[in-house]
Amino acid sequence: MSGVVYVSGSFKPESQASVNVLDHGLLYGDGVFEGIRAYGGRVFKLERHIDRLFQSAKALRLPLTQTQEELGEIVLETCRRNAIVDGYIRLVITRGRGDLGLDPRSCGTPEVIVIARPQIALYKESSVGVTVVTSSFRRPAPDTVSPSIKSLNYINNVLARIEANDRGADEALLLDANGFVAEASADNVFIVTDKGLATPPTATNLSGITRETVIELAGELGVACQERVFNLFEVWTARELFICGTGAEVVPVVSVDGRTIGHGAIGPVTRQIVQAYARTVRATGTPIGVTVGQ
Repeated sequence: MSGVVYVSGSFKPESQASVNVLDHGLLYGDGVFEGIRAYGGRVFKLERHIDRLFQSAKALRLPLTQTQEELGEIVLETCRRNAIVDGYIRLVITRGRGDLGLDPRSCGTPEVIVIARPQIALYKESSVGVTVVTSSFRRPAPDTVSPSIKSLNYINNVLARIEANDRGADEALLLDANGFVAEASADNVFIVTDKGLATPPTATNLSGITRETVIELAGELGVACQERVFNLFEVWTARELFICGTGAEVVPVVSVDGRTIGHGAIGPVTRQIVQAYARTVRATGTPIGVTVGQ
């Protein structure tokens, strides 16, 4: 059965959902988005995702016509109409229809799109561990486009993932302009050292909501966590390594650039985080069956 998509102010069968060919999101990647997960009939950290969406839109000077509460209800209603219990939601806002020129003043009302699907799996072997290679592409410097803006322009990430595919790896690791580790193509990165967890500061990578959750859980578990820069040597010699993101969840990494990480299997600290994360996402969240705020 075809899914139901929210687009252009109404719910439509997926086969009939479309955007105008002059939409600036299509022509120029001019828009923002959020990937959100639902677990057991609850949307995990819905308010936080929408808050980040508004922050990204503000940075792009993209005016939004709905309130945060209204967008939250659209997300929930899309889940209801698709009978989502466990699923993935993509919330997209573009600048809307305009002219062929770059000038955003030609655009009218922003386009809001919400897609809800059953569970997704980004990596086939996520439970036993994935392989990673370092990409030759660098993460753009923060004085070009801020990595905190979750925009529709993901070409840097796409090129890195193509490179990983070409080299037979599951994921690509991107460095920043100074050669320090930034993030994976679709995930944040954590290493485990003798001092606990370490993750790069968000100056050169997305401030991930799963990343935030992992840091919170580490504190609850009594695992020290530092936000600091580190290089490939620390990655190659880490006791453990994992990547995390809304779509990926928490995934152990077993090798980087042909070098085995730890014992080549999920380590004890990563296992703790994986288990704690699984418990948290199923115990909290906004119920799909009720209106936001009730």
